[in-house]
Amino acid sequence: MNKLLIVVAGPTAVGKTSLCVRLAKDLQTDVVSADSRQLYRELNIGTAKPTPEEMQGVRHHFVHSHSVLEPVSAGQYEREALAVLDALFQEKDQVILSGGTGLYINAVCFGLDDVPQADPVLRTELMNRLETEGLEPLQHQLRQLDPVYAQTADLQNTQRVIRALEVILSSGKPFSSFRKQESTGPAARPFQTLFIALDRPRDELYDRIDRRMDEMLANGLVEEARSLLPHRQLTALQTVGYKEVFDYLDGAYDYEEMVRLLKRNSRRYAKRQLTWFRHQGEYHWFGAEDFEGIRKLIEE
Repeated sequence: MNKLLIVVAGPTAVGKTSLCVRLAKDLQTDVVSADSRQLYRELNIGTAKPTPEEMQGVRHHFVHSHSVLEPVSAGQYEREALAVLDALFQEKDQVILSGGTGLYINAVCFGLDDVPQADPVLRTELMNRLETEGLEPLQHQLRQLDPVYAQTADLQNTQRVIRALEVILSSGKPFSSFRKQESTGPAARPFQTLFIALDRPRDELYDRIDRRMDEMLANGLVEEARSLLPHRQLTALQTVGYKEVFDYLDGAYDYEEMVRLLKRNSRRYAKRQLTWFRHQGEYHWFGAEDFEGIRKLIEE
């Protein structure tokens, strides 16, 4: 247990990449990405994937590593990430795990809940309902069927809502009843974990999000989304940054409205991420520029 996994989490655009690169160079280690979309090769601009220049020679794992045509589940990510960490810890005492996907971070650090597989036909039906009725009726159904899970879940996350409903409807049991950690505790891991979360003043974070979205659009986000239209039904593309552009390409609204929605929904997404990480309880919070404070905590 003399190996340390340093988790650096936080909302989109807070500055995780630059801080982790500086930290990795200082500690002479690698970064393992916990981002459920940056691992896909086909998704570049809309995921704000770090460029080789931004990585500054630091090895990043699970960035540009898989095809969106073969979606990676949280369970697969857990298995593959643990194998990568096992190899890295053979030669390093500290490794950085960084990202904004809380489910991926928890999968690596604690193990996933023991949830059964659901009927793919039922998932298709739920996805069709989402498309025709919207998210709200599905949220309402989940609150009725499993109020315990609905209290803590991010109900704006369509993937989370649909996953819970498909398990409830196929098994006849509440989704919360399958949550392994509530009964057996987290899975044992051969390393210690230090949880760090980054934040900025809200107006500063929102300004960074707006400016990043302007950069994405200037770099060709609309063209990237257009090239992905044949795959728009995939879960990885049912997210902020692509959905808004798909609707624009469908003619649902004009360019200015698309830009407004991209920025608004990205800010809302960051707010949900912050809420989620604050509810986890294990995190030490730092300003995104406080490298010295973070370095001191790691030494302690």
